[in-house]
Amino acid sequence: MARLVDRRLNPKGKSLGNRQRFMRRARAQIKEAVNKAIQNRGITDEPVGEQITIPSKGIREPRFHHAADKGKRERLLPGNKDFLPGDLIPKPQGGGGGGQGKQASNSGEGEDDFSFTLTADEFLNVFFEDLELPDLVKTSLKEVTAFKPHRAGYSTSGTTTNINVVRTMTHSFGRRLALRRPKQAEIEALETQMKVLRDSEQPLSLSTQQQLVELEAQLEALERRRRLVAFIDPIDIRYNRFEHIPQPKTKAVMFCLMDVSGSMGAREKDLAKRFFLLLHLFLKQRYKKIDVVFIRHTHQAQEVDEETFFYSRESGGTVVSTALVEMQRVIAERYPASEWNIYAAQASDGDNIGDDTARCTALLQEELLPLCQYYAYVEILDARELELFQNTKNGKALWRGYRSVADTCANFAMKRIAQPGDIYPVFRELFAKPGKAA
Repeated sequence: MARLVDRRLNPKGKSLGNRQRFMRRARAQIKEAVNKAIQNRGITDEPVGEQITIPSKGIREPRFHHAADKGKRERLLPGNKDFLPGDLIPKPQGGGGGGQGKQASNSGEGEDDFSFTLTADEFLNVFFEDLELPDLVKTSLKEVTAFKPHRAGYSTSGTTTNINVVRTMTHSFGRRLALRRPKQAEIEALETQMKVLRDSEQPLSLSTQQQLVELEAQLEALERRRRLVAFIDPIDIRYNRFEHIPQPKTKAVMFCLMDVSGSMGAREKDLAKRFFLLLHLFLKQRYKKIDVVFIRHTHQAQEVDEETFFYSRESGGTVVSTALVEMQRVIAERYPASEWNIYAAQASDGDNIGDDTARCTALLQEELLPLCQYYAYVEILDARELELFQNTKNGKALWRGYRSVADTCANFAMKRIAQPGDIYPVFRELFAKPGKAA
């Protein structure tokens, strides 16, 4: 039976195994506490940990106890100086049972809630556990991790094509020196000396014959040793060793499109920024191998970096189609649909100039949606507008145009928000796992 011992160091002052078991047991309470904490936390806040408080009764360990109906038992507890068997114990004054929101008693301690701190990673894992980009794996082209061979030293086994000649000969030379393998020059010298002796005189004298016998014995010993100590032995052979290092290939890209024109007031821009910050945080936490492209627009659009996208301010008219054209340009230059899974999310107040909405609808249906796996549109309204349009299909120009797209394209979704509290529920609806309620 195999025995595995985890010798990884626990975080300082914490028991990793016990902490994980506790979080599994108290998952429901932790999830509820995290959802409540999100309501009090700004989306623009840095992803840090959170102190969680849950009722102590929810974490009690199961224990064995005597059943009440299995006979009468008497127990003597040590340290009792005030009571005898049969005495009645007076009820504590003040109601007893402090803690958990109750008034503390004068003669007894109440039961407090249990508090502990989630790390940033634990908080985000609980926060994002139900979220998933839809259909990340494309039907015709799945995301594959390419492996590239990298030199990783030498090995004693391998294929013939990977033999390292220099390293092999180095080992062979060292072994031959250590075992004193006879050199070819030594053998040739002995053979030459024997030939000279045979040709020096006829007939050969007894001393010459004795010398030839000795030389033949030496030659035979050298040849025998030479046969035993091979020039190249299998133990000398070295092969180039390669390790296949995974080369992560990002096969998914998320386009973030935002209206920053004059019609987008400070409140609308703040909500849009919060939505994209949540989306960006979600992507960074859930998918380490995904590209994010930021495109902002007024009457003209441009691709910008993250800092400019979230914090730079501009004014001007609203021509939404410019952002879609810019997205189409970026896809054509860097993200061919045959190699990338393409996703997009757009935030706007719904205003658009003239007949540009018709052009946006045509661009989406004919150019972009056939390339995209998923496209989410979020329209930012005030509370009055949201109440007015909530249960109707009517809305601003962009909403009315996009409604026809949503009715015909399964990979297009649209939602409205009016306040920060709406962002998270809408986000969950847009990016919920298939089969899970938002």
